[in-house]
Amino acid sequence: MKDVATWMARFREHLARQGLRLTTQRRTIAQVFLDGGKHMSLNEIHDLARSRQSSIGYATVYRTMKLLVEGALATEHKFGENQARYEPDVDGEHHDHLICVDCGAILEFEDPIIEEIQERIASERGFDVVSHRHEVYVKCRPASCRKDSDLGARVGGS
Repeated sequence: MKDVATWMARFREHLARQGLRLTTQRRTIAQVFLDGGKHMSLNEIHDLARSRQSSIGYATVYRTMKLLVEGALATEHKFGENQARYEPDVDGEHHDHLICVDCGAILEFEDPIIEEIQERIASERGFDVVSHRHEVYVKCRPASCRKDSDLGARVGGS
């Protein structure tokens, strides 16, 4: 995240439009979310937030993440799991995902050819692309599987 101050200002503005304040708990949750990396579950965000402020409850994390998604500050993904995962939404930044069905690793990628093909297909059929999600479910090759690594457990994990 390049400009945390701008992102937090956008969050404060979104809250104000909703008639809400940026409370200490909401600020802590937002900061933990930004500091924690990408593709975090509610449980992971809750655990990290409670480590900084023990009074933060799961419901507060849930409501705060909902506000971040509504304010276009976070993106919610399901990635074929039962639980949602969240990543910060940064203006102008776009990427797609490779998700391992074995170890749960989530890798981001960008490919201009894929973007061009999507635009062409939509245009040929009389549409303009407004947004899209591209998730490719894969299986790690044995030599690169993260099933037993910390990364596989953290990003995919149960």
